[in-house]
Amino acid sequence: MYELNELPELTDYSSLFLNDVPMMDVRAPIEFKQGSFPMATNVPLLDNAQREQIGIRYKQAGQDAAIDLGLALATSEVRAQRICGWKSYIEKYPQGALFCFRGGLRSRTTQRWLAEQGIIYPRIKGGYKAMRRFLIETLEHACQHQSLICISGRTGSGKTDVLLQLRHYLDLEGRAHHRGSTFGNTVYPQPAQIDFENAVAIDFLKHAHYHSGVSLFIEDESRLIGRIALPPNLQAAIKRAPRVLLEEHEDAREQRVLRDYILVQREQFKRCYGADAAPRFASFVLDNLARIEKRLGSERHDRIRAEWQAGLVEFENSGNAERFVPGIRCLLSEYYDPMYDYQITQRDSPILWQGDAAGLVEWARSL
Repeated sequence: MYELNELPELTDYSSLFLNDVPMMDVRAPIEFKQGSFPMATNVPLLDNAQREQIGIRYKQAGQDAAIDLGLALATSEVRAQRICGWKSYIEKYPQGALFCFRGGLRSRTTQRWLAEQGIIYPRIKGGYKAMRRFLIETLEHACQHQSLICISGRTGSGKTDVLLQLRHYLDLEGRAHHRGSTFGNTVYPQPAQIDFENAVAIDFLKHAHYHSGVSLFIEDESRLIGRIALPPNLQAAIKRAPRVLLEEHEDAREQRVLRDYILVQREQFKRCYGADAAPRFASFVLDNLARIEKRLGSERHDRIRAEWQAGLVEFENSGNAERFVPGIRCLLSEYYDPMYDYQITQRDSPILWQGDAAGLVEWARSL
């Protein structure tokens, strides 16, 4: 039988993330929900209630008493259930590793129980806390040293479309599951703040490792992408990065907004909600509009709302979405464009290139 100190322990966090090593997170579900890593799956040692019980005992009577309670809670039935779940995970991901919060008692207990079944599976030294610290430091280093080129442009100019055509880019909106405007939320939930930050840090880590010295394109974003907040160091890096300005005709911008925020979104609602899609989508559109009523002013808000209510009915009846266009035109010219014009005056970073999408892609590929 293996002694605990003989069981394998991994310490190279960079290698874990660069190689997308599968990770078995044995923390409680509530901890996992607050944030983990892209390759992690929650297969807990303790459920939420057990974790809370042991935490209370630890505060009241100390570590030994908490350990005793943990052993008491680990009945033969509970133990068999946990081991069964871990075995299933390990069969699927034999080259993975396990971790808990600090790489301490929970991961060691998991590793020992597995070893008693003849399964040797490595644990990650320092656990979640050490890996999280590593990624925070990775992001800080990237924000100071990674060469960025920021794509700026008015709403509907196609910044994301261009970004995804480039070879070296970081898609913050993709990571945030949000299109970055009042109407940018989708049927899919946004990740936890920590999950977003960890994923972005890993993107930077991989780019620096595999494409060292190569500039990374990134979209110009405000502080918030939906409910996800950009870390201050990343905000600062975007603000000081040199820019390219993407220009597009007004009618093309209107049609792109119609496509992205009405047609594509409606299709997502259909796939997700089926027969309930129409009323849910109508609420989604009108509720988003209501969020900016104060900034639009009641008269403009009410006018656009009336147009869109009629547009929703016509769209569901005939598939014609053109009734949305006048409201989109108003939002672009009277709300989003003035906001962009103001924000662009707050930047003093150099402009490297300016023009349409095709020209920008050609210029970027020539670098």
